[in-house]
Amino acid sequence: MASDRSAASEALVFYDEAADSGGETREQYRQVQEWFSRLTISEVQALEAQRDQSFRRQGITFTVYGNEEGTERTWPMDLFPRIIDADEWATLERGLIQRVTALNRFLDDLYVGEQAVVNDGIVPRWLIDSCTGLTREAMSVPVPRGARCLVAGIDLVRDGDGTHRVLEDNLRNPSGISYVIENRAAMTKLLPAAFANTSVRSVDHYGRSLLRALQSIAPPACSSDPTVVVLTPGIYNSAYFEHAFLARSMGVELVEGRDLLVDNHVVMMRTTHGRKRVDVIYRRIDDDFLDPVVFNPHSTLGVPGLMAAARAGTVSIANAVGNGIGDDKAVYAYVPEMIRYYLGEEPIIPNATTYLLWDDDQRAEVLARIEELVVKPVAEAGGYGIVIGPHATEEELEDARRKIEADPRNWIAQEVVNLSRLPAWTGDDFAPRHIDLRPFVLCGEQVEVIPGGLTRVAMREGSLIVNSSQGGGSKDTWVLGTHGDTPDDEAEAAEHLAARR
Repeated sequence: MASDRSAASEALVFYDEAADSGGETREQYRQVQEWFSRLTISEVQALEAQRDQSFRRQGITFTVYGNEEGTERTWPMDLFPRIIDADEWATLERGLIQRVTALNRFLDDLYVGEQAVVNDGIVPRWLIDSCTGLTREAMSVPVPRGARCLVAGIDLVRDGDGTHRVLEDNLRNPSGISYVIENRAAMTKLLPAAFANTSVRSVDHYGRSLLRALQSIAPPACSSDPTVVVLTPGIYNSAYFEHAFLARSMGVELVEGRDLLVDNHVVMMRTTHGRKRVDVIYRRIDDDFLDPVVFNPHSTLGVPGLMAAARAGTVSIANAVGNGIGDDKAVYAYVPEMIRYYLGEEPIIPNATTYLLWDDDQRAEVLARIEELVVKPVAEAGGYGIVIGPHATEEELEDARRKIEADPRNWIAQEVVNLSRLPAWTGDDFAPRHIDLRPFVLCGEQVEVIPGGLTRVAMREGSLIVNSSQGGGSKDTWVLGTHGDTPDDEAEAAEHLAARR
């Protein structure tokens, strides 16, 4: 049964990013397609070997827990890029700014506002109260500019009709931007000819943009030169490379909890020259481990008294504590209504079709056709716990049914989105593989979308799981400039990145 369903799913028509319905190469891919067609198998393999050697030398790695090959592996980047033309990107950019603006207003409304979205019946109160991401310790803790989600990673997919849809919102500690930048640096070194006569917008400014955004949310009483730090759980975290990369890119200190202390509601950093006041913390530690005084008392990763300092307004924390409520996949279903409510606009990028399983009618429909749908736990991330009906075994489907019936609030179902495909190297040829896109949005004085984002690719044939934590790969994502733009010198950007190391 499972194999029959899998075979049927592969018979579906998927949107091809590189070729139109007639099989002709799309205009933005013609030059790159021609360039790659001239490479022999041995030449591609040699380029891959150079890529891997460079990544290993620089320590560009990612941890896959439970991976039988080992805890740490070289970051997987496919050489064939994803290309987005200027007009398409302009629409995505507007849609992302719209969505993240509404989500920030929603979070600020809940934590320091009047909870108008609940009182007016847009989002059910019982749903909010039952969210595991709701952090009552963050109530009435202000965030300058209302930028509770200073860094957002919004997962986009393109369905079989070519329509972009939002699959998930990542508002806590979205990871992956360092790999966006390193993918670009690697491509400009390995394949400079592929960039010839192509105006590709740069991503190398991310560190500067992130620093400006963080400085913009410094406490009102802060000096004109706020001290910003990146707070990491340490070297054993799966995204530690990114933590170190971002601190280096911004020119700020990378610290662990033991490097900070709170004195009279002020956060201080221990340095070789004595204590130094900290104004903004870009934390890459989950809420539960951030402050043992109010959260997990056994945590050695956080800073005792940090929440008291935030409540006193002497330090700003990004992303804000409590953002997990916006990551809840059941709350996700209400984001289009949030956009209408807070902004008075229609959503530019639609959600994937989603079923809320506490509703008796929707649950009955899902259970009747679960083999056709994707079932997700509302509070998990990284692809964990997902059951893709067409690819699941009968045992997996029956287990999903039992879990849904036992706790329907904690599950959603979605129609299978036939993820678009793009050629990827399989070892001896290029073959179509499913992809998604995680653009990154910064919210400081202005809302800025970094051109492109992390294109993730399912490296196994037929797989729809693209998450890096589940063994997926990545691609460099090129956003083309308009004809009036000054072409970005990507080779210079790569040299600048290398010079900072």
